[in-house]
Amino acid sequence: MKSQSAPDLHVPLLDLRLQYAPLRARIEAAMREVCDSQQFVLGPKVEELERRVADYCGAQHGIGVSSGTDALLLALMALDIGPGDEVLTVPYSFFATAGVVARLGARPVFCDIEADTYNIDPAAAADFLSTRCRREGDALIDRATGGRVRVLMPVHLYGQTADMEPLLELASRYGLAVIEDAAQAIGSRTASGGNAGSMGEIGCLSFFPTKNLGAFGDAGMCLTNDAELAERMRVLRVHGGKPKYYHAVIGGNFRIDALQAAVLNVKLDSLDEWTAGRQRNATHYTKRFAAARGRVVVPVARPGNRHIYNQYVIRVPHRDAVRERLSARRVGTEIYYPVPLHLQGCFAYLGHGEGDFPESEAAASHSLALPIYPELEPAQLDHVADCVLEAVAELT
Repeated sequence: MKSQSAPDLHVPLLDLRLQYAPLRARIEAAMREVCDSQQFVLGPKVEELERRVADYCGAQHGIGVSSGTDALLLALMALDIGPGDEVLTVPYSFFATAGVVARLGARPVFCDIEADTYNIDPAAAADFLSTRCRREGDALIDRATGGRVRVLMPVHLYGQTADMEPLLELASRYGLAVIEDAAQAIGSRTASGGNAGSMGEIGCLSFFPTKNLGAFGDAGMCLTNDAELAERMRVLRVHGGKPKYYHAVIGGNFRIDALQAAVLNVKLDSLDEWTAGRQRNATHYTKRFAAARGRVVVPVARPGNRHIYNQYVIRVPHRDAVRERLSARRVGTEIYYPVPLHLQGCFAYLGHGEGDFPESEAAASHSLALPIYPELEPAQLDHVADCVLEAVAELT
């Protein structure tokens, strides 16, 4: 990048052109192979991707699907989640986490997050399960609704795994299946070596273009170590047909296409290098923000965890004003997420109000994502840090 003075620097939130340029020839060659074969849906490229991603994530089986949202939907369908069932998850996440639950006629039940990691608080989950539920035979019943609690769905938000050991223990104790929403977390690990997406019954990945491993459109994958679940998901993703045109169950059209798989197979080779770049940039920011003396709250990486920094999210006072100042200095930012799920209009029927999940509401009010992609130059990182520090100093 040519030398620029700070006022002239432009730092977009993400610039995928920089990732694509050195891979252009390989990606175009891989796509030509698919075009020459004229096999565009499923097929050998998809099978290759499924094997490689499953191996990368430490899982036995990968089932390529049409998006991260459809991965979550397929996982719930594979476990026969529907009306009368409840899924315990968080109100601070991308909409799909709870949206897929409601789409199947089940009920999302929320537990608050940890203030430092933004992931589900195991203590809050334990409190819900022990005080608000009762056992009826093999079923766990929500006292308030009468619904059957069947799934625990932790979200590995921003690229760091949730605190899985106590969550897995809770799931085992109460007879719950675990679906990991690992849409933002491919390659992240716990301190004990658990890979995101491989610790529960099913793990769900997204390959949306902005993810650390991103396709040229929508794509996703389900991971599992259970061969029967894997086969069930393979059948469900093709309308429940096995053999073709014979349907014992009703599924959906959740197939990944071969062009996306071809792109992802090329990109997967660079994923660890890109993750290292994100980690390097996160370290740079964190060191710079020490000068704010606590007015800029930086992401917390739990000791021993492998945080892949899909996002670098800070908390600042006067967040919206800080964001306006950064925009004026040509620094891209985003708010993930401005309205927690329990306050979304479509979930009003759940009966929640402000104050019900204070940590999620505080995160929604004060968090701000900064550019973190691996191709950022040191001058760009410093420009972002300077702009944040100056804005915070002016406003506090």
